[in-house]
Amino acid sequence: MRLHKMHLQCRVGRMVADDAANPLVCEWRDLLSVHARTWCALERELNERHGLGASEFEVLDRLIQSCKPSWRVQELAGEIHLSQSALSRLIARLEKDGLVMRGMCAEDRRGIYVSPTEAGRAKHAEAVATHRAVLAEYFVRSAPRDQVGPLGQDVVA
Repeated sequence: MRLHKMHLQCRVGRMVADDAANPLVCEWRDLLSVHARTWCALERELNERHGLGASEFEVLDRLIQSCKPSWRVQELAGEIHLSQSALSRLIARLEKDGLVMRGMCAEDRRGIYVSPTEAGRAKHAEAVATHRAVLAEYFVRSAPRDQVGPLGQDVVA
C-alpha cells in the first residue's frame, strides 16, 4: 500500500506534513512562532521605552493586577514560568531598582513574600500601555481568525 503524502501549509510556518499527526505539529510550531515573535517584541519595546525586560514586566503585572497585597516567591514562580532561582535573581534586580520589596513570611520563616513598591506601581503604570499595544499588534494579529474577536477584546481591555 502506497502512502499518500499530505501537504499542509502552516499558518505561520512553512512546514510540510507527511501524515495525519502533523496538523498538531503545525499548530504547535505556529504557537511557538507567535510566542517567539511576541516575546521578542515585548522585550524590545519594554526595554527601549521603559527599561524593563518582558519577565520583569510580567512579575510587576502579576503583582499589581492581582487582588493580593503580596505573593510568596514559590507561588509567583508557578505563574511566571521561570525556575525559582531565575525568579529570585529577577526579584533581586527589581528590588535593587526599588520596584519591589521582599519580606519574610511570619507563619513560615522559610517563605519570602514579594510586593510592589510605589515606584514599581508607577513603572508598571507607565509600561502597561506599551505591553498591551504589543500584545494587540503581534499576538492578536497572529491568532486564528475565529479567535481574534474575543482574544482581541481581552488583550486591549
